[in-house]
Order: sequence, then structure tokens, then C-alpha cells
Amino acid sequence: MDLAPLLAAAGVPLLGWTTHGTVLAHRLAAARRDPLTGLHTRDGFTARADHLIRTHPARTTVLLVDLDDFKHTNDTHGHPAGDAVLTAAARRLVGWTGRAGVAARLGGDEFAAAVLDGSGRLGELHRVLHEPVPHAGGWLPLSASIGAAAVADLPVPTLSDALTAADAAMYAAKPSGRSSRRR
Repeated sequence: MDLAPLLAAAGVPLLGWTTHGTVLAHRLAAARRDPLTGLHTRDGFTARADHLIRTHPARTTVLLVDLDDFKHTNDTHGHPAGDAVLTAAARRLVGWTGRAGVAARLGGDEFAAAVLDGSGRLGELHRVLHEPVPHAGGWLPLSASIGAAAVADLPVPTLSDALTAADAAMYAAKPSGRSSRRR
């Protein structure tokens, strides 16, 4: 009995299912990434940050980062300039977290990160998020308010509690006159 025709007939649907599965997997992965910055979105961040907190609660720091005066930059210099500032901030945040953490763009000009042993390196992050961004032959201002929460210092070591504490610290760090909370 010649099995070649039977195997060929079975291979066509199998190839279709494999291709379809691959396309769906790529779409799902893309949905968990911000298209502008390539950072994780909230869902991707939550899964990875929860894992860091569960496996290393004593070493994990959770951060919220909000770019200061981003709307002014966007309105004054245009959306391409705003995009340049967002992508520069994202690259610098990823560079700071390295392989020991995860960074995300939560939306607009808000970022989050969860990193191992990050508390002692916050000055470095502050410095890189306050360096101007090259754009169209000039320089755009970049500054950020950063709030951090060491999971070990929380009564309950959860991502939700860490984000709440980091949010409070971030708004306390806002430049004077800009401390009103956004909801």
C-alpha cells in the first residue's frame, strides 16, 4: 500500500493549522507589546512583575514613571517629537532594568517597571530620564517623576499594593505645582 497520497492529503490541513497557530501566536505577542516603544503593555507587565514578586519578594522594586511636561513637548514640537521622547524614555528604562526586570508602557506618558535590586540604582534612572533627547537636529527636554516601592517594605507583597505605593511616591516626587492626581 502506497502511503504517500494519504500522507500528502493529511499534510495539507496540518500545514494550515500550523500556519494559523503561528499567526495567532504572533498576534497575541504583538497585542502584549506597545507598538511605538516595543515595551510590554499592562497585561504582559503584570504577568512578569507578579512572577518577580512571587519568586524574589525581598529583592523586587516596583516603579511608576510619569514624564513631566510631555503634553507641552508634544503640543509645541509635534507628535513625531513626542514619539521620539517616548521611545527614548522607553529605551533608557529598558537599559536600566536590564535582564533583571521588566518595563512597560501603561499608556500615554506613563511607564512601569519591576526590577531586582533596583532600590540602590534609582539615582542612575533619574539621571538618564533627565537627559535631553536628540530630534531633528536639536534637543528635546526629558524629565520624569519616579515613584518606587520596595516589595519587602509592604505589609502584603502584591503587585497591586506595590503599584499603589509607587503611585503615591511618584506624585510626591512631582515638581511643585504639578501634584494634582490624575484619575
